[in-house]
Parts: sequence; C-alpha cells; structure tokens
Amino acid sequence: MSSAFDASEFLAGYLVEAEEHLSASTTNLLAVEASLRKGENNPRAVRELFRSLHTIKGLSAMVGVEPIVDIAHAMETVLRLADRAAGALTAPAVDALLSGLRAIGERVRALSAKAPVMPAPPQLLDALAALEIARSPEAPTRELELEPELLAKLSPAEKAQIVQGAEAGRRALRVDFTPSPARAAEGINITTVRERINAMAEIVKVLPLSMPASDAAPGGLTFALLILTDAADEQLAGAAATTPAQIRELQTRRTALAAPLAEEPPTAEEDLGETEGRKRGIVRVDVARLDDALERLSALVITRFRLERAVDALAAQGVNVGELGDIVKGYGRQVRDLRGAIMRARMVPVSELLDRVPLIVRGLSRATNKPVRVEIDAGQAELDKAVAERIFPAIVHLIRNAVDHAIEPPAERKRLGKPEEGLVRVTCFERSTTQLELCITDDGRGIDREAAARRAGRPVPEDDAALLDLITLPGLTTLDQATKTSGRGLGMDIVKRAAVDQLGGALSLRTKRGAGTTFTLLVPLTITIVDAFSFVCGEQTFVAPVAAIEEIVDVVPGGLVRGPSRHTRFGEVQFMERRGEIVPLVSLSSVFSLASRGDPKALVVRRNGTPFAFAIHRVVGQQEVVIRPLEDPLVKVTGVSGSTDLGDGRPTLVLDLVALSSAISHNRAEVSL
Repeated sequence: MSSAFDASEFLAGYLVEAEEHLSASTTNLLAVEASLRKGENNPRAVRELFRSLHTIKGLSAMVGVEPIVDIAHAMETVLRLADRAAGALTAPAVDALLSGLRAIGERVRALSAKAPVMPAPPQLLDALAALEIARSPEAPTRELELEPELLAKLSPAEKAQIVQGAEAGRRALRVDFTPSPARAAEGINITTVRERINAMAEIVKVLPLSMPASDAAPGGLTFALLILTDAADEQLAGAAATTPAQIRELQTRRTALAAPLAEEPPTAEEDLGETEGRKRGIVRVDVARLDDALERLSALVITRFRLERAVDALAAQGVNVGELGDIVKGYGRQVRDLRGAIMRARMVPVSELLDRVPLIVRGLSRATNKPVRVEIDAGQAELDKAVAERIFPAIVHLIRNAVDHAIEPPAERKRLGKPEEGLVRVTCFERSTTQLELCITDDGRGIDREAAARRAGRPVPEDDAALLDLITLPGLTTLDQATKTSGRGLGMDIVKRAAVDQLGGALSLRTKRGAGTTFTLLVPLTITIVDAFSFVCGEQTFVAPVAAIEEIVDVVPGGLVRGPSRHTRFGEVQFMERRGEIVPLVSLSSVFSLASRGDPKALVVRRNGTPFAFAIHRVVGQQEVVIRPLEDPLVKVTGVSGSTDLGDGRPTLVLDLVALSSAISHNRAEVSL
C-alpha cells in the first residue's frame, strides 16, 4: 500500500467546506458593515469571520492551493488586529475584505472547474497590508467588572461584545453549570446545556473552571456561561439544569479612556474547537452520490408499477393474490419511505440559498447609488438542491430589476415622502408538502403599464396577469438605456423560463404605481420524482404533477357557456362557473387531436393567478412518478415537460398544464402530437 499523500482525494470535500465558509464569511462581513453604519463595532461577527478564514486557510494549505492561503493569511492579519481592537473595522477595510472573499471565491470556482488557479493579486495583498484599523481610544467607554481570573480569559472583542450588549439593554449574565454523574444519567451535559441556552441567549464565552470536589461538584469542575439575553432567570435556570441563585448579572463601569492594548489577548484561533465541535454528527456527501441514489430509487419506483400491474393481471385471471398483493403494498410503502429519506438528504435550507442575496443587493446599491436595505425571511423552508440551483438565477434577475428599475433615486423618494433608503424583501415558505412560495417585494415606483405597452408596441394590459405576459416577452426592456446592471431585455423571460418552463412552477405579479411590486414564484420542492395525477383523454393516458393542479372538478354540462374564441386551433373554448368565478375550459382531447369519449372531469390550474381548466375523460389515480426530461429539441412540445414509465414499459407523457394554458391563451404554440 502506498503511503504517498494524495491531496486530490480530499478536493471534493475541500470545495464543499470552502463554499460553506465563504458563505458564512460574507454573511458576517455584511453584518460588520451593517453595524458600522450604525456607528457600532460587531466583535462577534469579526471573530466568526476570523474562524471561517482560518479554516479556509488551513484546508487550502492541506490541498496545496497557495494563492488562497496567501489571501486568507493577509485577511487574517487584518481581522486579528480588529479582534484586539474590540472588533473595530473601517469601511475601507470592509471593502478590502470583501475583495479578498471575492478573490478566494474565484479561485475556489476555478479549482472546482479544474481550471488554473490564478496567483494572489499583489494589489489586493498590498491593500490588506496597508489597512489601518479604526480605533476611538479617546472616547469614554465602559469596562466589564468580573473576577480577574475570568476577565483574563476573555479577549478584548469578547469584553466589548458583553459591554455593547449591556449598553443596548440586554441582560449580561453568568450562568453556572456543574456536571455530575446524576445529570449525565439524565442526558444533561455541557453540550445539551449549550444547545438549550443558545436557543434563548447569545453565548459569548463558555469558561471551564476547576474547583474543590464536593457533593455538589463531584468532578471538581464547573462551567461559567457568559451570555447576553432577554430571557427570564427561571427559563435560563431550567435550560441549564441549575437554580436562579446560580445566575449572576455582569456589571459594567464607566471609564475615562479605553484600556490600552498592552496584553497579548487570546486570539480567535483558540475558539476554533468550539465551532468545529458544534458540527459533530454532520456527514457531507457528494451531490453526485445522492444523484446516483436517486437514480437507483427511480428504478425501484418503476419496478413497483410493474409488480402492481402483474398482480392485477393475475387477479384478473382468477388467481388468489391476497398475500402477494399485501407484499407489493408493503414494498410500495418501503419505496416511498426510502424516497422520503433520500429527498430529505438532497434538501438544502432556502436560507442558505439566499445567503448571497445581501451581497448582491450591496453591489447593486453601490452601482446605482441607491441606498437599499434587504430583508430576508426564509424560515425553515427547504428545497431540493437541483431546484435551488435552477431558481437562483431567476431570483437574481428579480432583485436586480427591483434595485435598478423599481426603486427610485434617494432624491425622488424624498420628494415622494418615502424613506431615502429603498427596501427589497425576500420571503418564502412551504405552501404545501410539494410546493414552495417565494416572494420578492420592493417599495419602489411600481410598473408603468402604459410605458411597458408602448415599449412592446402592444395594447395597454388590463390587469397584472396581462402585464406579466407583456414584460416576460423575450427581449423586452422598460429602460430607455441599458445600464451596467440591466436594461438589455434579458431578465424577465429568463425568470419565466426558469420558474415556469423548466420547473413547472408558476409566476405571478402584483404591482401598484408608487407603492411597489411583488413577484411571486411557485416552484416544486423537487422535480425528479414527484407525486402526480394520471388521467385519460381519448384513449391515451397522461400524467401531471399534483403541485400544478389546484383542483379536480366535475364538469356540469348545463353550467357551461361558449366563449367568444369558439373556433381556436385548439378546439372549442367554453367557460364554466366555479364558486362564483368564471373559468375558461378547454378539452385536452381536442388540444391533442384525440378522439373524445366525453369529458366529465376538469383539472384546474392557475396561470399568473388566473384559473384555467382542462377537461379530461377520467382520473386514474395519484402516484409518484419518475420524470425523464425530453432533451432532444426535435421532440420537445409546448405543454409536455417529459415522460414517465407507469410500469407497462411504454412512455407516458408528463404534461405541463400551466405552460399549456399559457400557449392556448396566446394561441401561438404547436401542441399537436
């Protein structure tokens, strides 16, 4: 066995780790910048940033990427000084550090693409070396009062973090936890206590303290947790398995001048172990391995269909299939459970997907000279990684349009009585077990329908749905002149293509002149194996994702009304009444030129917020299907998103009913099979 060290074996893991730490670094650096705008330091974010860069440097050295080591080391030096200065960073320092993160990111991506990694840019290293750390030593400040032996174990940044928290009105507390065999038997240890306290407080430091062994402390050890919180003593005592008497308030006192930095403080490197410790229990898996597992699962799903068909065939021949049927049903449940487990492993938090949004808004804000604040509320929503990668470009386009097109310049906002700082809000939540709703809202000027219509050479749209159809025309832009950020007509059609055409989701718009605009994206949580309805039109079976269908309704012949577009190329358009709402109805049999056997059912979908119904002959049932995309452009048809195998060995078409309704509305697509 060779003992030679091959760093390439660790490259996949390195890339994943590096991306995670870069994302965390960007978040923390933007938090530092936000605090800076308020005239405050953010020592905690500086320490977290230092930890991430320290890890990147160590990992990069392990796989031999020296340019990244050089950049990270130069950034570390700046952050070490900032840590000793209680987290003080200047605006130029933040800019230089962001440049450093971009430079590292470029090299990580080059490594991922197996492209040459460029050396560290000398001008960046020079800029980092020349940085001066902002300090205000002459300003009156406060000092933390604590036992000398504890105070000596805190860095200046940690002291400043506690003092700033107390000055901001939070309670600065010391909570003691003493481990014992009895508590360990109940599953209570310092790790569980940290997790509980962390849910209700900001933990600044955990200090292990030795003490004489006693009945109360048989191990001769206790932990002092220094925290900032708004929680009550009783809650904290319960979380720490202690009593309110073991909770003490930390005092601060006013001093004339900041303490000189004479001592050599403990650096953030010493806390690295705590951060890494919190990650225990997580195993990183290459996405390609998850894709392979999903592919094997897809084969099992199809096998289940074949088994069910075989059992049905035997039953039709009079064979007693009772026990065999039970086995097949059990197998189906196991496959479904396995699907759930694999899909959970593929899910990524949407909050991670949106981590890059603040940096994007920051860049756009600077490029357009518009102060813009971004608010993100992703909750606990999760998304298949494949869907996340496809939808993110659409999110970027919508945010770019919001900042560049929608939000007015500061002077105009002031004249209109609005805050000079614009607002972009990104929110999302799981609308159902299969669908995610993501909204991007701005408080800008709203979309000018007349201007958009004039630009497109079309009639003025009557409502928001028609306006969305207009602005998603390929190549259309509402700007008179292209800017560095937008205006070349490459945005909204990309959004529509990603959300609707590629993912089978939906896009809607709500806008009001002078008040702002909201775009809403509905996307499936996953796209490879989905729950779908199978149904029959004429003699042919189709399937459509459950997520795309709002409702299945009965078609009552006496309640139908013929519409003005009766003789379209897709057949007769009728209208049906549904709970006081008039819904267009088109027979799928006529759309695909199939022999009709009567269509007593209808599938209702929603396009741009407007319902549209497709009449069908019979619903077969609901089942999970494996979608195979139609990659060959010669066989791609509007309204058909792929094919699947229902176990009979023949391909069954998967319909994209939302796209099909759009094509019918525009009367411009070829949909004949």
